[in-house]
Amino acid sequence: MAGLSLKGIRKNFGSAEVIKGVDIDIAPGEFCVFVGPSGCGKSTLLRMIAGLEEISAGELSIGGRVVNDVDPSERGAAMVFQTYALYPHMTVARNMGFGLRMNGVPRDVVDKRVREAARILQIEDLLKRKPKALSGGQRQRVAIGRAIVRDPEVFLFDEPLSNLDAELRVATRLEIAKLHRQLDGATMIYVTHDQVEAMTLADKIVVLRAGRIEQVGTPMDLYHRPANLFVAGFIGSPKMNFITVETRSQGDETVATLPDGRTLRLSGAQANQVKTLGLRADQLERAQGDAPLTGVVAVVERLGDADFAWVRTEWGQEIAVRFPGGTTPDPDEPLALRLSGRTHFFDADGIALPEVSIAPAKD
Repeated sequence: MAGLSLKGIRKNFGSAEVIKGVDIDIAPGEFCVFVGPSGCGKSTLLRMIAGLEEISAGELSIGGRVVNDVDPSERGAAMVFQTYALYPHMTVARNMGFGLRMNGVPRDVVDKRVREAARILQIEDLLKRKPKALSGGQRQRVAIGRAIVRDPEVFLFDEPLSNLDAELRVATRLEIAKLHRQLDGATMIYVTHDQVEAMTLADKIVVLRAGRIEQVGTPMDLYHRPANLFVAGFIGSPKMNFITVETRSQGDETVATLPDGRTLRLSGAQANQVKTLGLRADQLERAQGDAPLTGVVAVVERLGDADFAWVRTEWGQEIAVRFPGGTTPDPDEPLALRLSGRTHFFDADGIALPEVSIAPAKD
């Protein structure tokens, strides 16, 4: 396994710059996920690592070796594409070993590697079938097996689950997580627009927007300590609730005024510093009597062990609130909410203010 280093990586298509100076270090054995909305540049960045797109500027190293001008086949990376790209006239075994045979690897070595990859992926009974006789999940396993037999230093996955149905996505996601452990912690880089995949698979997440990195960190870092409004809204399901507030000095205190005129006492804030209050659905809970937030339940999503109520506040904004299954209020029911757990605050530029918090109640 090998680590990667990207320093000042840029990509231009004509006059359009789509990757705008990316710097990342990925440790050997790390599972790194590039995540972001469509058009953010994540797949382009992956293809540059693979050598399928030319690097316009910057330096890319794999295992300490600069590979900007190295042929894709010589970089020690194997890529699993969104489409399976299997040869329909070949068996599973021949599909998996095709690249090795083209490179002149002896037949007995090819057969051994194919059998070992099939064992890891639990597709040993499929080796004699052709792709038309396989399900979508089985075809994706064959595509992954084709990468495994190359024994690469780095595995690259370009949205490999996007063609699968919901049930297969979950099952195959678990298989990829197991595969990472079975391959002695092989270095893996995985591209997706699905933040659930990112949160469940990654050791490290790289959040991209418009060709730039917004934040790099562990899944829990990004969930609990987002750097800005974009990351806070992208990571987590449902997305974080954002409420516009105004802050002002009141005596020796700073208070935040909600859209309905209610106020919150803040600690660590200056007047006019905070512009947005961020609350996760699980950071709100039912309250009795006076409460910072009140509204009416608009819609309920019942998921079994947990439900989500979408509450229409007095100023017309709908916010998501998580309830344990079976305790969720019904639509049209009035609801008072209090803040529970960590709250998030952002300035006028959308930058997180980690030093700001709700002040403790006065004695």
